[in-house]
This record gives sequence, structure tokens and C-alpha cells, in this order.
Amino acid sequence: MNTDIMTELIARVISMDFKSIDDIKNAGFVGFKKISSLISNNCKCVPKEKGVYMVLINKKHDFLKESTGGHFKGKNPTVPVQKLKSNWVENTVVLYIGKAGGIRSKATLNSRLKQYVSFGSGKPVGHWGGRLIWQLSNNNDFIICWKETPNESPEELEKQLIADFESKYYKIPFANLKR
Repeated sequence: MNTDIMTELIARVISMDFKSIDDIKNAGFVGFKKISSLISNNCKCVPKEKGVYMVLINKKHDFLKESTGGHFKGKNPTVPVQKLKSNWVENTVVLYIGKAGGIRSKATLNSRLKQYVSFGSGKPVGHWGGRLIWQLSNNNDFIICWKETPNESPEELEKQLIADFESKYYKIPFANLKR
């Protein structure tokens, strides 16, 4: 991994406040597609590279009593509404930060986001991370953006993004259930 490139990526991340889509664009994220668009075109616009991605909220929501997510291995992804409320983070557009690929995974942004939106559409797919998104109303209108990391570690960048988010909001993003 090129240390200069990683240092530059981390510097951009550290300056990000996670409050606006423009701020996230300035940090080098691209895509900014509605979940409904990714579902309808089967993620054809998403690159087949490793990287990190974020789910962003762009309209009001309500907490749903039941998840629209798939029951992977028969397990219901629904959590109590009180848990949703306690995980909520005010004053940010970022709901979830995820990764695709890395040392132990051959996944690409394309394959990982296909899994993610399929899971949210009720299919029994193995994308348990970020599942709280599917207990918010209007979730098909939420936006997904990504950053390719062909020469860097998606794990390290994801970890840095979550840590930086936590340093600003004193919580991890709403749908990230662990650091």
C-alpha cells in the first residue's frame, strides 16, 4: 500500500464533517445513487473494484416496526424500535459506512452493493451489516456513494471513517453496529 496515498485519503476523511452530501463529495466519494435506482439497474453503474461506501439519508423517515430486510439463514433482521431510536445520530447525512474487498475478501463495490440492496428488498442474502437501514421508511430513496480503493485497504479506510465519525458525534453511524 502506498503510504502517501493512504495519508492523503486519511487527511481528506479527517476534514470531513459528515453533515452534507457536498462535504462527502469533496472527500472524493462518487456515485450518489438512490437505492431504488441501484435496485432497478442491478447496480450496473457501480464499479467492480474494492472500496468503501456510505448510505446517506436525504429525506424524513419514520422507524418501522418490521424490517424489509431478508431473513438470512432464517434469522429475522428486525430490532426493537427503541434500539433504532438509541442508535440514531442527529445532524448527519451518514447512516452507514461499509467496505467491499480487502485482505480476506474478493468482494467488489458492485458485488457487495448488489447483496446489500437485495437484502433490503427482502431476499435472504448474507449482508447483515447495515441492516438497520431497512427499518427506516423511505429507505429506497436513500443515497449510496462510494470511493474505490484499488491501491489501499478498504478495511483501514472504513475503520478510519468510522473512528472519525465517532470523534465528531460520540457515536458510530446509525446502522453500523460495531466499530
